[in-house]
Amino acid sequence: MSNDTAKEKVVIFDTTLRDGEQSPGISLDVGEKLEIAGQLARLGVDYIEAGFPIASQGDFDAVHAIASNVRGPVICGLSRTSYKDIDRCWEAIEPAEKRRIHTFIATSPTHMEHKLKMTPEQVLAEAASAVGRAREYTDDVEFSPEDASRSDFDFMCDVLQAAVDNGAGTLNIPDTVGYATPHEWAERIKLIRERVEGEYIISTHCHNDLGLAVANSLAAVVSGARQVECTINGIGERAGNAAMEEIVMTLRTRPDIYPNLEVGIETEELARSSRLVSRLTGYPVQYNKAVVGRNAFAHESGIHQHGVLNERTTYEIMDPSVVGQDGSKLVLGKHSGRAAFKDALSKMGLDIQGDALNSAFTRFKELADRKVQLSDADLEALVAEELGSSIENSYELVTLDVKGGNANTPKAEVVLESDGVQIKAESEGDGMVDAACTAIKKATGIEGRLTDYTVMSVTGGVDALADVALSFESADGLKVSGRGLSTDVVEASARAFISALNKVVRVRNSGENPQEIDRPGHIG
Repeated sequence: MSNDTAKEKVVIFDTTLRDGEQSPGISLDVGEKLEIAGQLARLGVDYIEAGFPIASQGDFDAVHAIASNVRGPVICGLSRTSYKDIDRCWEAIEPAEKRRIHTFIATSPTHMEHKLKMTPEQVLAEAASAVGRAREYTDDVEFSPEDASRSDFDFMCDVLQAAVDNGAGTLNIPDTVGYATPHEWAERIKLIRERVEGEYIISTHCHNDLGLAVANSLAAVVSGARQVECTINGIGERAGNAAMEEIVMTLRTRPDIYPNLEVGIETEELARSSRLVSRLTGYPVQYNKAVVGRNAFAHESGIHQHGVLNERTTYEIMDPSVVGQDGSKLVLGKHSGRAAFKDALSKMGLDIQGDALNSAFTRFKELADRKVQLSDADLEALVAEELGSSIENSYELVTLDVKGGNANTPKAEVVLESDGVQIKAESEGDGMVDAACTAIKKATGIEGRLTDYTVMSVTGGVDALADVALSFESADGLKVSGRGLSTDVVEASARAFISALNKVVRVRNSGENPQEIDRPGHIG
C-alpha cells in the first residue's frame, strides 16, 4: 500500500469575464470574451463565470456563445434571487456540457437596509426560494451571501443553512468590499463549516481594497475552503479581485504550508493568459506584478545577477518557464556588475577579455547612469566602439560643454587628456557638432576635414543611444574613420571625431595602413 496521503483539489473558479469585466472602463464584446474563455479552458480552470446574463443583451449573448463553444470547464452564470434572473441565467448557459447557476443576495445590515430595503426575514426567504428555483434546472448551484465580511454571523449562517437545505452544493463566502483581514477571515470560514450542516463545498471570493485579497483567499483555504474565486491579473471592481496566478503559484510553491492540496491549472499558460487579458481589456500589468509581471524574474542588482548566474534559486523561488515566462532576465543598468555584463556579451557572441572588457565595462557604467536600461543593440554598439578605440589612444575626452540655439553662435569647450596632461580648447561653429569638432582639432593640433558623417539611433525612445560614424581626411592625406556612442548626439559626434584623430596619430607613429586599422578584426 502507498503511504502517500491523497491530495485534495482546490477548485479554481475564474470570474475574469464577470467580476473582472466589471472593472471601470472594461467592455468586452462577444468575440473578445470567447477568446479569453478559450484561453481559460487551455489554462485548465475548473469553472468559468462567463457573465451576468440578465444585465444586458450583450452579456447574455456572450454567456450563451461561451456555453455553446467552450468545452472543458463548467460554464457558470450569475443571477440575483428573482426567478426572472434565474430563468434568464439558465437560458444563457443551457448549451454548455457542464453548467452552474450562481445566485446571491446581500446579508449585511447596510445592504439589506439601504440597497435591498428588505428585512432579514425576507432575505432568508428569498435565498431559500432562489436556490430551489435554480435546482429545478441543474444540480450544480452556488449561493453567495453578499458582503459576508460585514454580515451578522448568526444571521448569515441561517441564510447559508437555508441555501444548503434547498440544494446549494457550493457556499461562496464573499468579502465583497475587501474589509476582512486574513486571521478573522480564516476564523469565519472555520466557524461556518462548524455551524452550517450538510454536504457542500466552501468557496471564498475576496476583493483587494486593502491589498489582502490573495492573503485572505489563502487563509480561507487553510480553514477548509476548497474553491477559490479569482481573476487573471487580479482585475475586478475597485481595487480588483484575488489574482489567480498568485494563488495557484503559492499553493504550488509552498506545499509545506499548504500540504496535500493540488490545483488543475496548466501553469505554463499563466503568462499567456495574463498578456491576453491585458491586451483585450486595455488594463496594463504592472511591471513588478507577481508571477506574470515583466520584472517578476528580472534582476539588475549586481549582487543578485552574480547569484543568479551561479545558481538561479539564489534569488528565484519559481522557475520562470513553469509560469510561461521566457526565463530569468539580467537587466543591464547602473546597478549591474561586471559578471552580468560579461555574461550578456557572451550570450551575444562577444567574447572580450582583459583591458578591452575593462574599458567596455567602464563605458557601460557611464552610459547606464544616463539610460535606465541598455538593450542588446546598445551593448553591441558600445562594444564595437570600445574595440575600435582600446588599442592605443593618444587622446581621451574628459569634458565637453556646448551651447547652441538660434539666437547665439554655437560654442564648444573641450578638455582632452593626453599622456596624463589635460588640454583645454574652445571654438565656435556652424552648429554644436561643428563647434565641438573644431575645438577638438585645436586641442590636438591635427588639421583636416570631415568627408562623411552619419548618425543613427541604436534603439527607439527618447533615451536611445546615438551611434555616430564619420570619415576624416587629415591635411597630409591620411583617411580614417571614427565611431562614437552616447545618449547625446553632440557627445557621440565628439567621441567619433576623437576616435578618428587617434587613428591618425597611430598611423603617423607606426606607419600602419589606415585601411588595416578600419578593417573589422577578431574580437578577443
